Amino acid sequence: MQTPHNIAVVGSGLVGTLLAIYLKRAGHTVSVFDRSPDIRTIEFSGRSINLVMSDRGWKALKDIGLDDEIRKIGIPVDKRGIHLQDGSLTNQFYGKEGEAIFSLSRGILNRKMIDLAEAEGVHFYFEHKIWDVNLATASLFEGETEQGAWKEIKFDKVFGADGAFSRIRHRMQRQSMFDYSQEFMQIGYKELHIPANADGSHKLDKNSLHIWPRGNFMLMALANLQGSFTCTLFMPFEGENSFENIKSEDDLTAFFAEFFPDTKEVIPDLVRDYFRNPTSYLAIMKCYPWTYEDKVALIGDSAHAIVPFYGQGMNAGFEDITILHELMQEHGDDWKTIFSEYEISRKPNADAIAELSKRNFDEMSDKTADANFLLQKKIEKWFSDKHPDKWLPLYGRVTFSLQPYAEALAIGDFQNAIMQKVLRMDHIEQNWNSPQVEQRIIELLG
Repeated sequence: MQTPHNIAVVGSGLVGTLLAIYLKRAGHTVSVFDRSPDIRTIEFSGRSINLVMSDRGWKALKDIGLDDEIRKIGIPVDKRGIHLQDGSLTNQFYGKEGEAIFSLSRGILNRKMIDLAEAEGVHFYFEHKIWDVNLATASLFEGETEQGAWKEIKFDKVFGADGAFSRIRHRMQRQSMFDYSQEFMQIGYKELHIPANADGSHKLDKNSLHIWPRGNFMLMALANLQGSFTCTLFMPFEGENSFENIKSEDDLTAFFAEFFPDTKEVIPDLVRDYFRNPTSYLAIMKCYPWTYEDKVALIGDSAHAIVPFYGQGMNAGFEDITILHELMQEHGDDWKTIFSEYEISRKPNADAIAELSKRNFDEMSDKTADANFLLQKKIEKWFSDKHPDKWLPLYGRVTFSLQPYAEALAIGDFQNAIMQKVLRMDHIEQNWNSPQVEQRIIELLG
């Protein structure tokens, strides 16, 4: 047990609330500040992408006994449902039988996490705007406006869990030797909605991540508990097929009729949703260091915001907490060592999942409809089933294991190089599951 401290967590999102529970369980007094209203009291829609929980996230919840509670509000998803432009549908299973990610509504999950944190005795201060932090003293400065009067609130430690545009990181950026970068993708997203059938059932298979891959843009849908789906249209801001070029109802209906004809019956409020909901941006944020002495630490998106195409943003943030908790148990009251080892451990893995997430947009939007890619996946699954000790596909390493992201990326690149050689074998389309192919992969693995 650590010496109890008075700790502030800035940000009441998923990572902030779970971190608060961990800190409270460790014996600390925990206060969570958020500039927004209590999410439990407001309508949450318009700019959301459904979350998927995988093994790393489940571990963080299981270690503290909350996994069963969260499973109740999720839907298992064991495959991709690929909707081609000709109206055909093919399934690509994610892993071995029984392996599934869980679709979760961000709003429902966040509300649940706040309820659970309050039940632990965590104090929440909503509509409290934190504008700055004194790194040396772990004091927060709160006020109505950035230019107005501020009140200083003193703590023993501060965690910045306030997202990609973190105010805590903003202060840390003004130090010497602090590296920071942000990269905006040229692709944005817009939330759409598939309602439930009249009887409350789902219009599409609820256990699939539905993807309509169209090259440099795509539509995606994940199921919600009440029978609906949250849809997300990912598309370039400018260019031939882009948000820029859809200016009217006629533009929109013609675009969907051409590229997503099978959605006409399932997205009845397409026009309303499209023009009502904002077009949102996607950005990758990197920085280092993540901590200041033994006083202040960044966690989750404030340290490493990524794009959503691997479904690992929340999982990576929850894994931050797992590593931090392990170090707290190992080093007790030596917070300087805890913070130092935390950032050294997590930084390479955060960079790796940022890279993997960028790459996965190409896979989802384009390669999932490519015959060579589908053959590669088929060969990988066949070989992995025969030799599970020799081959675990990259997706499985990232999603259904706790292998560090950096290791998964390196091994994934090695395996992909092998597969490119295998795909060049004569008559591979017919002989993909032959002894010759099996032997060739074993040879290339060395």
